[in-house]
Amino acid sequence: MIGTLSRSTPVIVQGITGRMGRSHAALMRAYGTNIVGGTSSRTDMPEAAGVPVFGTCAEAVLATGAVASVVMAPPGETLAAVQEALAAGIKLIVTVAEGVPLHDAIRIGRAVRRAGARWVGASTPGLAVPGECKLGFLPDVCLHPGPLAIMSKSGTLSYEVGYRLVREGLGQSIWVGVGGDPVKGLRFADLLPVFLDDPRTKGIILVGEVGGSEEEECAAAFARLGCWKPLYALIAGREAKEGVSMGHAGALVHGESGTLASKTRQLTKAGAQVFGSIETLITACVRQHRTLRRL
Repeated sequence: MIGTLSRSTPVIVQGITGRMGRSHAALMRAYGTNIVGGTSSRTDMPEAAGVPVFGTCAEAVLATGAVASVVMAPPGETLAAVQEALAAGIKLIVTVAEGVPLHDAIRIGRAVRRAGARWVGASTPGLAVPGECKLGFLPDVCLHPGPLAIMSKSGTLSYEVGYRLVREGLGQSIWVGVGGDPVKGLRFADLLPVFLDDPRTKGIILVGEVGGSEEEECAAAFARLGCWKPLYALIAGREAKEGVSMGHAGALVHGESGTLASKTRQLTKAGAQVFGSIETLITACVRQHRTLRRL
């Protein structure tokens, strides 16, 4: 469903009457996202951010035909919100809260798989199809239609990458923040088939980090699926010291697995180009895709 998101896709915001819900629902609508309603337990606000407020997801889906939801709920309430959305038939759920309890995340993952839905999160800035819609709080200044898909663990690093692509006149086809938690919805390897099959996407940017095995999993999937589109990878954490706690909950190194060397080796072996800085990554993207445009 991510590859087919458009300006017409009906989206609801769960928790729309909260401060963050109202603010980001308004910003998503201003970008062009088809926010058709929201949900809240409050009964004194029939409208928020210019759209109707419903008591439950079931009521919202029945009234609006929504197929996607952005969950603006606290970490401890995210599981219940996702369960409600799935019960109502929502097929794409974005959960932005940081600190979703691990066992709740496990339950969310199981429930999403049983329902045949897609979950982006937890702890994600969201996703976007630039020029069409955004679900979450990706900055507008970093978004512009273009040929490069972005998948990232880090919100702030991907903002910088996105902004520099826009500045160079390239832009993005699809942008997905997978989040940095150890238990999450869509992972890098899950997104590869979406990006490889998308006709707008001419290249893929992976913004990863030391810790976890997600980049190694992506390398194996990339080799298995074939390398007919270039994969550019930036791995953050080059200067991370052993024994020092890192920002993301999923940034755990186990022996050799999860290290910068391991990720670089596996990605390079699979055919990806791995870069040590945003500057060298952007330079390579600009050079290769300007050459492609001339052919």
